[in-house]
Amino acid sequence: MSRPRVIVVGGGLAGLAAAVRAADAGAEVELYERAPRLGGATWSFRHDGLSYDNGQHVFMRCCTEYRAFLERVGSGDEVALQARMDVPVLRPGGAEHRLRRVALPAPLHLVPALARYGHLSPGRRLRAVRTALALQRLRLDDPALDGVTFGTWLADHGGDPESAEALWDLVCLPTVNLRAGQASLTLAAKVFRTGLLDAADAGDIGWARVPLQELHGDAAARTLARLGASVHTGAPVTAVEADGDGPWVRLAGERRHADAVIVAVPHDAAGALLPSGSFDRQAEVAALGRSPIVNVHLLYDRPVLHEPFVAGIGSPVQFVFDRTAAAGAPAGHQCLAISLSAADDYLPWSRQELVHHFAHELVRLLPPAGAARLVSSMVTREVAATFRGAPGTAALRPGPRTRLRGVYLAGAWTDTGWPATMEGAVRSGNRAAAEAATRLRADQPTTTGAAA
Repeated sequence: MSRPRVIVVGGGLAGLAAAVRAADAGAEVELYERAPRLGGATWSFRHDGLSYDNGQHVFMRCCTEYRAFLERVGSGDEVALQARMDVPVLRPGGAEHRLRRVALPAPLHLVPALARYGHLSPGRRLRAVRTALALQRLRLDDPALDGVTFGTWLADHGGDPESAEALWDLVCLPTVNLRAGQASLTLAAKVFRTGLLDAADAGDIGWARVPLQELHGDAAARTLARLGASVHTGAPVTAVEADGDGPWVRLAGERRHADAVIVAVPHDAAGALLPSGSFDRQAEVAALGRSPIVNVHLLYDRPVLHEPFVAGIGSPVQFVFDRTAAAGAPAGHQCLAISLSAADDYLPWSRQELVHHFAHELVRLLPPAGAARLVSSMVTREVAATFRGAPGTAALRPGPRTRLRGVYLAGAWTDTGWPATMEGAVRSGNRAAAEAATRLRADQPTTTGAAA
């Protein structure tokens, strides 16, 4: 019996996860990616002899399917993962305070960290503990949570702008890609519950020790090649449809039929690839919007940061990551990446303006940078880094099934229960591949034989 053919459209994390899962299940997999490389929104490039990621991406221990994907493609050893959550938080001109969990069961593991968190007054610390306990009591499947912002809910539970900036946005901003005042309570509550409150070790933070291109796209390509899959980059798919012979995709000059097609592209591209009415609220999916991420990369002639990363408050600098080893920086130099989520305001700025502004702000946050020489700089922008996780988006996120027989959806924008994270992307790809495999098994003809 011939193997079923599964075509995957899109070579980001969702498409790579779907392709690997389908190939592992025995399918003949073809993957088509319009870009010249795999990895989607997690890619790398070289400039002046250094390797830069398009943006800094981190994960947590609770990102179980993403971590399993790394192990499957052979790059699990290329990430670092904290033994215990520890986040240094700096304020310009002020002392450093850390959010570090202790060896107690959840949610008690965070109580000492909040009680000692000097960036908040004692009264705000006590209210933060109460707020965390209230978050833990929320039902994540309650549709009403998607009707309000996280900021509104915080205000109703004793929060204030200072607490939001110094504590809640440290998690909400990089995961939902919006500040608490804009983010859906559904998505924020998911992050805090799953990442910080439900299990003591869930929030331990991990990051890549190599360029993201090596970690994801290159490693997955090698795995797919070993599994006999065919991967085509620079190969845009222009349409996905289904007829009496099953689903098919249209490429330049040809149609490719398959037993199943997994469409793993951004939400605005998916709506354009598929016929109208292929999935619920397809015409409204553009309302998911987009939220950008900007990264400012700075190469100094000496080390100025002695942590893997730090968070900033009271500063436009949100997070700073040491990417020296991954970049391949010269000996004695240090390469830092300043990551700016929900970066709408910075999109019109020129590279020179961004570098000048954030190099100055970094000195306010890290005074040793004032004595260092800035050797080179680079700015990367992901204008459509994620969908905009504002209230009302839950109803716009479809599941993996479409109304076209044999066609499935994947992508961090689909209904994974997670914000647009690497974990959400991998989960969506795994789920779409599992749905396709279930239907393909159901379509297998049943054969019976008579005893001689």
